Amino acid sequence: MPLDLTIIQWSDLSPQEGARLLQRPACRKPGLKETVAAIVERVRAGGDGALAELTRELDGVTPSAFIVGEEGLGSATDRVKPELLEAVRDAAARIECFHDADRPREGRVETAPGLTCEVRYQPLSPVGLYIPGGSAPLVSTVLMLAIPAALAGCEEVVMCSPPGRDGRIADEVLAAAQLCGVKRVYCVGGAQAVAAMAYGTESIPSCSKIFGPGNAWVTEAKQQVSQDPQGAAIDMPAGPSEVLVIADGDADPEHTAWDLLAQAEHGPDSQVVLLTDSQALAESVIGHLQRLVPRSPRAEILQRSLAESRMIRVDDIDSAVEISNRYAPEHLILNTRDAGDLALRVRNAGSVFVGAWTPESLGDYCSGTNHVLPTYGWARSHGALGLGDFMRRMTFQQASREGLERVGPTAETLAAVEGLEAHRMAVTARLATARGKKGPLA
Repeated sequence: MPLDLTIIQWSDLSPQEGARLLQRPACRKPGLKETVAAIVERVRAGGDGALAELTRELDGVTPSAFIVGEEGLGSATDRVKPELLEAVRDAAARIECFHDADRPREGRVETAPGLTCEVRYQPLSPVGLYIPGGSAPLVSTVLMLAIPAALAGCEEVVMCSPPGRDGRIADEVLAAAQLCGVKRVYCVGGAQAVAAMAYGTESIPSCSKIFGPGNAWVTEAKQQVSQDPQGAAIDMPAGPSEVLVIADGDADPEHTAWDLLAQAEHGPDSQVVLLTDSQALAESVIGHLQRLVPRSPRAEILQRSLAESRMIRVDDIDSAVEISNRYAPEHLILNTRDAGDLALRVRNAGSVFVGAWTPESLGDYCSGTNHVLPTYGWARSHGALGLGDFMRRMTFQQASREGLERVGPTAETLAAVEGLEAHRMAVTARLATARGKKGPLA
C-alpha cells in the first residue's frame, strides 16, 4: 500500500486548524481503564496465584518460576554474544558518567543569624523497574533504569519483565541486569507486574516508586496505582513515543527520513512530525519514506504510524521553533544551520538532538542521557528521568534562641493573618520563655 503523505502549509491554516493538526491521536482504548482496574485488583487480592493465572491468560505461557535466581542472571552473560556485552559496557560507562554528574547537590545555608536550613537527599527503596517485552529485548531500558538506581544508592531494586514465547526473559535483558548489579528479577509483565510492584505479593516486594515505559495497559496501571495512597509513585505520565524534526534546506533528506522512521517503528501509535521551510526537502523526505518503508521488516507498523504523521512546511525556522514549543515533543531533532543557537530557544521538549550528526538513536542507547522521557505533551511540565527521581528530597531547619527571637515575630504575624492560633502560640510561648517571661497558660 503506497504511503499517502501530504505537505501542509502552516500559514494556510487557521488557529483552530493549527491546533487540531498538533493534536496527538487518541491512545486510550475503549474499556482499558476498567480492564486494567480488574487486573490490578486480582493481583492485589490474589498475589502470586493471580500473577500465574494472568500470565497464562494474557501471555499464553506459564513461567517455570517468577523469580530469576542468581544463577540464571550470572549464566545469561555466557549465553549472549561478546560484542553485545562490550556494547553494554560501553554504553553503561557514558550513562553512568552523565547521571553521576547530574547528582543533586546537598546544601546548608544560614537564612538568618542563628537559623540554618539544609537539604539532603535519601535514596528510595525498594524501587520497581519495568522492562517491556515484545519483539526485541530492550537492553537499553535496563541500563537507563538500573544505572541511576544504583548511583542513587537504592538498596533494593526490583525488576520485572514479561516472559517470551519460551516462558523466559530474554538472555540479553538478564545479562544487562546482571552487569548493572540488579539481583531481584521477576518474569512477569503487563499491568499485573505493575500491580505486583505497587502492592506486593508473596514473592515480589511492594515498591515505593515504579519506573519504566510500557504499552497502554502498563501505562494505565501505573496511573491507577499512583493515584492510590496505598499504591506506588511513578516516574512520569507517558503515552506513545514521538519525534519532531526541524530541518532546513541543508539537511540530508535520507538522514531525515531515517530519523522519522526510527521513531515510527516503535509502534503503530507512534507519531512523527517534520517541520521545514524547504519544499524541496519535504518532497525528497516523502520520496525516501515511500521507498524505504516497503523494504523494512516493520513495514506494517510503519504504514500505520506514518498515517498519523505530519509533514508541515513553515515560512521560516523561527516559526518551526514556536510550533515545536507548542507541541512539546518527547524527542526534538534540530537538523539545521546554527542548530546550537536554535537549541537555546527550545522551551518544551523531553530531549533535544542538536545538529546534523546527532541522530536520536544516540540518546536511545549510548550518548549518556536517559531515554525515559515525557510523551504526549507532558514535556510541558515534566522532564527527562534523572538521578534525582530515584531519591526523595528532605529539608531540615534548626534555630537557636537568638534565631527564634529574630524571625519568630514574622511567623507570629503570618500565622495571625491566616487565623491559625496554635501556629502563632508555638512561637509566642517560646519567645516568652526566651525573654524570661511566663507563657500565656502559666
